[in-house]
Amino acid sequence: MKVIVLNCGSSSIKYQLFNQLENGEKVTIGGEILDHAQGIEYLLGILISKKYGCVANLNEIIAVGHRVAHGAEYFNDSVLITKEVIAGIEKAAELAPLHNPANLAGIYSINKLLPHVPQVAVFDTAFHQTIPPRAYLYGIPYSLYEKYKIRRYAFHGTSHKFVAKLACEAAGLDFNNAKIITCHLGNGASVAAIKNGHSIDSSMGMTPVEGLVMGTRAGDLDAGALLFIMQKEEINISVANTLINKHSGVLGLSGISSDMRDLENASYEGNERAIKTLDVYQYKIKKYIGSYMAALGGVDLLIFTGGVGENDSNLRKLVLNGLEFMGFEQNPETANTRGKIAFLSTPESKVKVMIVPTNEELVIATDTYNIVSKG
Repeated sequence: MKVIVLNCGSSSIKYQLFNQLENGEKVTIGGEILDHAQGIEYLLGILISKKYGCVANLNEIIAVGHRVAHGAEYFNDSVLITKEVIAGIEKAAELAPLHNPANLAGIYSINKLLPHVPQVAVFDTAFHQTIPPRAYLYGIPYSLYEKYKIRRYAFHGTSHKFVAKLACEAAGLDFNNAKIITCHLGNGASVAAIKNGHSIDSSMGMTPVEGLVMGTRAGDLDAGALLFIMQKEEINISVANTLINKHSGVLGLSGISSDMRDLENASYEGNERAIKTLDVYQYKIKKYIGSYMAALGGVDLLIFTGGVGENDSNLRKLVLNGLEFMGFEQNPETANTRGKIAFLSTPESKVKVMIVPTNEELVIATDTYNIVSKG
């Protein structure tokens, strides 16, 4: 069985072909793509090409799974794409204007190019639909929630659920009877609190801007401060949106880069802004871990994942230093592990601390196969 996983961004298309739900060799091919339809037609051509082809013909494709950013309150699980599902994704687009329209473009393109192939939508927000009102409601007039559904939705749900389950298997814990904190740290970053198999809180909000300081996103920001900036700089909503999404975070604070490796290199050279930025970055993560430990009533398992979480041992040490009161001791023999499942805590530790590489594409492929097989 062969399943295509598509992740369509506003100016990019990422895809992966799964055969028997196994990863293959990664190949990166660049080119100028004018629109999603043309881009997807191009990638389908690659799949059957002599040089990079891995299918004899497109009839071998049994399904296409799409990563969809926002499911709003309409979707709490992955679903087979129908006209009604497309309508729901379209309605949710006003909550994710940068992402959902691009995701829909991918769906429309597959409908046109492979009309008889079933498609599945896997939502970034679905796993977090179990977050209770006390955690998802904002302190604004309730009528605005009722009218516009302004609330915390949270993202990276596919990743948080995947690594939490995998970590529990490795640690010998029952996913449905454990208190887990997952730290997905990449260019986009979030922390989630998972209790007895359900997400009960997460740092991202109605949009992916809220929460941790990220590569280029501001994270938690006083709304009054943003209004003050808009007034002083005389900028409109569109410019303000670009400011908090593209020019803030690690990039904005440091003035160097959104890449943590560049920041750490600069800090080693004594760059004061780089040092301050790293301190802010790790402190925000640490603060969320502490608050979620309180929300969970304790913790059994703390997980690092994502490009930074899996590979940046210095950053992990900065976050973990001072958190030993949680009930763990750092293991110096595994502290510098990169990109593979490992215990960062000693075997005697009451609380397990782990690295677990994420694989969101595999989750999308698996959900897609399971849903199509049932149908």
